[in-house]
Amino acid sequence: MKSSLAPGIRLVTSFSRDSRYRGFTLVLTFLFYTAYHLSRKPISIVKGQLHRNCSTVIRPADLNVTDNSTWCDWAPFDQDNYKTLFGALDNSFLIAYAIGMFFSGMFGERVPLRYYLSAGMLLSGLFTCLFGLGFYLDIHSIWYYACIQAMNGLMQTTGWPAVVACVGNWFGKGKRGFIMGIWNSHTSVGNILGSLIAGVYVSSSWGMSFIVPGLIIASTGVLCFFLLVEKPEDVNCSSPQHHDSAAQENAEREPLLRHSTVANEEQIFSSTSPVSNESVEVVEDHSEAISFCGALSIPGVVEFSLCLLFAKLVSYTFLYWLPLYISNVAHFDAKEAGDMSTLFDVGGIVGGIVAGLVSDHTGGRATTCAVMLTLAAPMLFLYNSIGQSSIGATIAMLMVCGALVNGPYALITTAVSADLGTHESLRGNSRALSTVTAIIDGTGSIGAALGPLLAGVISPTGWTNVFYMLISSDVLACLFLSRLVYKEVQGWCGRTSRLPGFKEI
Repeated sequence: MKSSLAPGIRLVTSFSRDSRYRGFTLVLTFLFYTAYHLSRKPISIVKGQLHRNCSTVIRPADLNVTDNSTWCDWAPFDQDNYKTLFGALDNSFLIAYAIGMFFSGMFGERVPLRYYLSAGMLLSGLFTCLFGLGFYLDIHSIWYYACIQAMNGLMQTTGWPAVVACVGNWFGKGKRGFIMGIWNSHTSVGNILGSLIAGVYVSSSWGMSFIVPGLIIASTGVLCFFLLVEKPEDVNCSSPQHHDSAAQENAEREPLLRHSTVANEEQIFSSTSPVSNESVEVVEDHSEAISFCGALSIPGVVEFSLCLLFAKLVSYTFLYWLPLYISNVAHFDAKEAGDMSTLFDVGGIVGGIVAGLVSDHTGGRATTCAVMLTLAAPMLFLYNSIGQSSIGATIAMLMVCGALVNGPYALITTAVSADLGTHESLRGNSRALSTVTAIIDGTGSIGAALGPLLAGVISPTGWTNVFYMLISSDVLACLFLSRLVYKEVQGWCGRTSRLPGFKEI
């Protein structure tokens, strides 16, 4: 009697070989960048433990302390300038990350992605663990922690350009916004897991809040080395461009099909001639790594890069300062504030998916971002005004703000970067994707560095001023997209014969 296939195997085999590899790559890269963000989050949770309100802490019976209001703090963060020192730690990481990102994309195009990602995750894990070892080695030097953060920032630049390039290799432009909207939730999932893991250890031994995430990202580096497949051609799968084209793109190219067919026939008939080698050389030229200036000249790269600078400024200010803000304003302890802050990332997951769906349906990446940024500004004002009035208001406002702040950020760093990296002006040069992604995210990382720095400088004057800074950044991010939005609206209104969307500008 012939045995029947198990239901799980039957489900797997119902998908084509190409689909299985695509799904596997999507899940694998999701895990990789979840680990990257998971290892960045602990510093924001541990801040509340490094400097506490010692009057609310139960003093051990065997501790002899007199007139010391900071006995429970961790030096050097026991001084009045502790917010400035926290800002220095954040910026050691973020400035190194921003600088390294501009070079990371170029390295990513010239080094195998599997090796590049594996080495990056292993080294990120090492430096994350070294920060946590400061607790067990009783290290109290700000220079030690700042240097570790800077080195970790450099290592973390290996992640984003490489994973976006890998996903871009496997997925075409059809429904890219939706697919990447779901996939980009790894950012928020990593933040949530990082907060929860760090929160488990923060009150007892905060060093483990870094060591455990460090071991996790190092483990995913090993996983990457053994399992990642960079391109469909490596396993004899078909390129997504062969079958994933959007219907509108096919319609636009229809008048050119006859010309393309003639050109293909000429190439076939000439393949037996002595000049056939010349056509091979042309294909190789198209796969050369693009220059920095060449990537900047792609229409839309500069506008989206500057928009992301201010959008990421807002997002990373929340990433690094939200738990401390909740702790100060709502008077939660470090663990409770960290757990509450995860609601911002839950909203970010929803916002990223919605942004991807809307931009796929409308074809307007810039307009989708602009609308969400416009709505985010008043929501930030409301959160600061009434967000802490009750638990229900806090939960609702955190999720709404998370969706509106992280939605545009997620869309630009994923679908927009992938679209620009495969822009028609590149004539099929797929190796430009890593450099374009690095330029956009590197420019955004300048904002990511400025946000926490400005928050550290402004917060002593009051948290309201910090929110005014965030609202102003949202408005500026929206203004940088105004030209692209105008072009998209023009297309929708039928005042241009070209397809709507930034890629046609």
